[in-house]
Amino acid sequence: MGGAKKNFKATKKFESKHLKGVLDQRKSAAKVKQRHLATTKKQAKRTRDAEFYKGAEGDEEAAAKPRNSKTANVNDMSVDDFFGGGFEIIDKAQPGKKGAKKQTGKRKRDEPAQGDDDDEGSDLDISDVEQPGVNGDDDDDEDASDFGADDINMSKAAMENLAKDDPEFYKFLQENDPDALAFDDNDLAEIDELSGSDAGEEEEEPKKKKQKKDKKKKAAAEEEDDEAMVDADELTAPMVARWKQSMADSFSLRATRQVVLAFRSAAYLNEEDAEDRKQKYTISDPSAFHAILVVALKQVPEVFSHHLPIKESASGRIQVPTENKKFKTMSVMLRSFVSAILHLLTTLSDDATLKLTLSALEPLVPYLLSFRKLLKALIKTVVAFWAQATSSDSTRITAFLVMRRLVVIGDKGVREAVLKVTYQGLLSGARVTNVNTIQGINLMKNSAAELWGIDQTIGYTTAFSFIRQSAIHLRNSIVHNQNDSFKAVYNWQYVHSLDFWSCVLAEHCSPLKEAEAGRESQLKPLIYPLVQVTLGAMRLIPTSTYFPLRFHMIRSLLRISRSTGVYIPLASALLEVLNAAEMRHNPKATTMKPLDFAVNYKAPKSYLKTRVYQDGIGEQVVELLAEYFVLWSTNIAFPEFALPVIITLKRWLKQSRKKAAGNNNNKLRTGLVLLVQKLEANTKFIEQRRAKVDFAPKDRTQVDSFLRGFEWEKTPVGAYVVAQRKAGAEKAKMLEQARREDEKKRKEEEQEAREDRMPVSDNDEEEEEESDVDGLDEDSEDYSEDEE
Repeated sequence: MGGAKKNFKATKKFESKHLKGVLDQRKSAAKVKQRHLATTKKQAKRTRDAEFYKGAEGDEEAAAKPRNSKTANVNDMSVDDFFGGGFEIIDKAQPGKKGAKKQTGKRKRDEPAQGDDDDEGSDLDISDVEQPGVNGDDDDDEDASDFGADDINMSKAAMENLAKDDPEFYKFLQENDPDALAFDDNDLAEIDELSGSDAGEEEEEPKKKKQKKDKKKKAAAEEEDDEAMVDADELTAPMVARWKQSMADSFSLRATRQVVLAFRSAAYLNEEDAEDRKQKYTISDPSAFHAILVVALKQVPEVFSHHLPIKESASGRIQVPTENKKFKTMSVMLRSFVSAILHLLTTLSDDATLKLTLSALEPLVPYLLSFRKLLKALIKTVVAFWAQATSSDSTRITAFLVMRRLVVIGDKGVREAVLKVTYQGLLSGARVTNVNTIQGINLMKNSAAELWGIDQTIGYTTAFSFIRQSAIHLRNSIVHNQNDSFKAVYNWQYVHSLDFWSCVLAEHCSPLKEAEAGRESQLKPLIYPLVQVTLGAMRLIPTSTYFPLRFHMIRSLLRISRSTGVYIPLASALLEVLNAAEMRHNPKATTMKPLDFAVNYKAPKSYLKTRVYQDGIGEQVVELLAEYFVLWSTNIAFPEFALPVIITLKRWLKQSRKKAAGNNNNKLRTGLVLLVQKLEANTKFIEQRRAKVDFAPKDRTQVDSFLRGFEWEKTPVGAYVVAQRKAGAEKAKMLEQARREDEKKRKEEEQEAREDRMPVSDNDEEEEEESDVDGLDEDSEDYSEDEE
């Protein structure tokens, strides 16, 4: 046990410290060996070609006397004949030699098969005429039968010699094992003949098939070696212009191939590609680099669509002509082009170039559905640029068009992969939320919500799994009530996740969308679990620190209720905020800036119990209560619906007037008083309208049709919400303008500070030195005058 444990520790130590280095060393050695082998092959082929074209003297004699004869004597061969024979083993057992190895007609398993010799010959690039055993199967069978006869005669002679040399052992064999001495020439001959014929029939067809495969592999390897070892040419603008003209006039595949090779060289500029191959072209002219990028990204997709036209049905199904003879040839070019684009994307930062490069991928998507590995890399790369925080809106939209194209024309596997990677990219991009990134995150949520409605069957399964995952996180935070367990829920990724699913359900479960589709949305059953998870998350920690997070989640639920018409009770969650200790006592005066609730889910400790924070919370409560009640401002039950909230708000206002335990925040009280007035006015408006109806509450059809065509903006609460939204938009515009001015001022200050830190130029230093010298001369003159 001690030795085993010691060996186990040694193995672990070797794996942790030396295994990676050993594997890397082996891989590098294998690459070097492969390069040497390719060079040797190339040199051998050139030598053979040179001899063929040169025409050596005595070819006729060489043709009359075959070099690969198995019965040829090594001493009679020349050096060229010996090396041209494929290194076949000449020294075979001869009947007359002493010590010749005894063989039967069957080939032993340990001995190499004839097909192995053929493989070795093919590796050495021997032609079909020179390879032994390819066209000489009959000779092989005859040789096998001859060897079998010789072996039988030798066995009989050996037994006769045994009887003479050791009669006692021979007598022992006769008594105990007489079958060992019973030799029948006819039986052995039949066995040899059957074995020889079977071997000939079994090896004849596999040899030819294997030889054809070897030829194809060798040709493909030679083409790759040719491309890898071609001396790099300098790419110039006239070359690109000539290819561009040829592609525009006749959609030339030859010019397209050169453009793809040059584009690959541009993508892997100053570096080698993934296969460590040298590029065909070298690029030193910036104009040529720009020209090849533009030509390749704009015209290569046009060439593909011309030679391989795609048929697309009204439902989005496409038909790619994969049976076309050109598809096999162009698929290699396609994979090389797309892989070069994906590598180029990792090196780009300019918005215009990124947009052009991503837009070139969209028309090529149908051709890539057959190449799953390349398609997977494409999805990850495009989604990464769509979710990148530094990407501009134009780049995000262009990447989204590629993603949408994949979902529209892809099969179920492709659609599910795109949806999953999209959701993961959204969460990764929403990890950091601030004033600079909030617009991009909202753009991602609104654009990605469209993808879940293209195929609602796949959309339902993926959305259900992700909402269930959010519910599991919430349950774990509640069950395992530890110090930091709530942080799995109270973060920006979780907040944006719930808000994103509210966008998805609001867009695809609205009555208008269901009327257009003619059926109920398949995503509608997800409303209930999402609402339950959101309500549970907002009440996980009901402290004033996380009131901003509660407001974010209430807005998400308001979006669902506004679009789908589903009633969600939210008034109690907002009234809990007013009844918190933060809002019942007088705040502290402060000079801090107001907290931006749009980019904060948690209030800093310095804001707690301050007037600025209390004013912000009051504005949010008034705004959200107004948005909540405006959804039902035309409902016939609005007076009964608003009555509990009106009573609670009046009670709070009455409590706040107390000097000892009240809240003298006049701004907060003014907003709540105005909201109560609007709710009461809307209650009277509905009571006046429903006093004229002549149907009972049990008539559901008439109840639902009450004020159906009436515009909600004309109700008292609706007019108040419209004015409130307008004021909020103006305020947000002013804040955005002030933020941009501050950012511009900050950049100018940084630029001035950078210029101040810059080193003094050489000319300035020379001028300073000259002035110093002049000053020294003047001082010396003054000093001499003083002495005189």
